[in-house]
Amino acid sequence: MPLTLERVDTRAAILDAADRLLARYGYQRMTMDDLAREAGIGRRTIYLHFKSKEEVALATIDRTIDLLLAELRQVARSEGSPADRVHRMLMARILFLFDRAQNMAHTLDDVYMALRPQYKHHRERYIQGEVEIFAEVLREGQELGVLEVDDPHAVGNALVVATSSLTPFSLSVRELGSRDEVERKIRRIADLLVHGLVR
Repeated sequence: MPLTLERVDTRAAILDAADRLLARYGYQRMTMDDLAREAGIGRRTIYLHFKSKEEVALATIDRTIDLLLAELRQVARSEGSPADRVHRMLMARILFLFDRAQNMAHTLDDVYMALRPQYKHHRERYIQGEVEIFAEVLREGQELGVLEVDDPHAVGNALVVATSSLTPFSLSVRELGSRDEVERKIRRIADLLVHGLVR
């Protein structure tokens, strides 16, 4: 069924409400009744968009990753050398996820624990989306002869995996530390990774 503007708006309202409830109560305590009240719609309306609470929670993560991919695409298509853009993409990736997780400091672990098998399937898709964007810039650097890249897709995957330890998907926001600490760490890692690619 094609999504009308009204359906898109209702879906967004449900996801906005879910984000607030997840931050307030956590995944385990959030109910579909809570969600309907928070979104200001009937419970049946939620079921027109989502089959279950699990699907709603996963959709909130999907939406965050869609926003991340849009941010990465913007950096990938911006001015600067391929090396500079890869560096900025690595920084943007971690800081974007860190900033998004601030409002849900105590709930991300809760969601991932409850939905681990389903989340793993989604996570593979998330990673591939990021890898494709990195690979575009790496391929450009390869063609220009300014980056030493044998396989842009494999190198893109390595860049994403190498920086994933600084995401709130690996550690809780509390474990990651302050934003300044995270920024210093990702800058150092990005410096090393990009230095290894420059011809």
